[in-house]
Amino acid sequence: MPVPTDERIRIGVDLGGTKIEFVALERDGRELHRHRVATPRFDYEGTVRAVAGAVEGIEKELGRRATVGVGIPGTVSGKTGLVKNANSTWLNGTPFDKDLSRALGREVRCANDANCLAVSEATDGAGAGQHVVFAVILGTGCGGGIALDGRVDSGLNGVAGEWGHNTLPWMTVEEYPGPPCYCGRNGCLETWISGTGLEADYRRATNESVRGPEILARSAAGEPAALAALDRFEDRLTRGLAQVINLLDPDVIVIGGGASQIQRIYKNVPGRLRDYVFGKEAETPVLQSKHGDASGVRGAAWLWPLK
Repeated sequence: MPVPTDERIRIGVDLGGTKIEFVALERDGRELHRHRVATPRFDYEGTVRAVAGAVEGIEKELGRRATVGVGIPGTVSGKTGLVKNANSTWLNGTPFDKDLSRALGREVRCANDANCLAVSEATDGAGAGQHVVFAVILGTGCGGGIALDGRVDSGLNGVAGEWGHNTLPWMTVEEYPGPPCYCGRNGCLETWISGTGLEADYRRATNESVRGPEILARSAAGEPAALAALDRFEDRLTRGLAQVINLLDPDVIVIGGGASQIQRIYKNVPGRLRDYVFGKEAETPVLQSKHGDASGVRGAAWLWPLK
């Protein structure tokens, strides 16, 4: 006899380029299970099998059926039904959600990983209870996602929130035209305010290659070059977020990813927003994600709402 729907749990999957993370959540959000496996890189069918097999294993271990949501490093095109814009390139051009649904014998919901972060933080994180949540991933790249009343807003073309491939606004003469981006353009926000962007900026200023954590350590020790690099990082982040406020005016901005650990962001950026937002008024909270690196996989599980 099938398990009644109201007794089902939620399984979230975060499909990354090197690892796949799984989480099982009780209806109230309590974590019941979490584990990771290596991603079968450049093996599409192997990736589908790995996800389906792990989901079935979790269900067997917990003795309960589950809804399944998957965060992917790209998006499913509403026009073609195929994955696009994934840096895990073996997913591009495939009907991943349909193939996984077929393998599991039920509907599977997929969303961009930054949108999953937005849903997680809007559901039971730093943006809980807010109408419009804009979530930022500051990691190797710079991603963004939007949740409206706790649900994904991916937009007509599936790219809502993809602010990382907008150009850094209000460039100075020294910044123009900006570093080249893998997308083929110059000056994308991703080239400036990601973790790699911070490292590249420090290298341009000092001719020294230093990783992000070391730049932070040097700034804490009072090194002028590191402090200047972080000030430029904050100013560019502020300009990018001011553009988001001018377009979307979210109730809260939540930041995740490795660079979200830079605590001075939350002290300095909100006050600087007024210098760039139209009308010089900006009361938008800028908060660190509550669930840290688990937020994306939790958001994938929450792609199936409570009701």
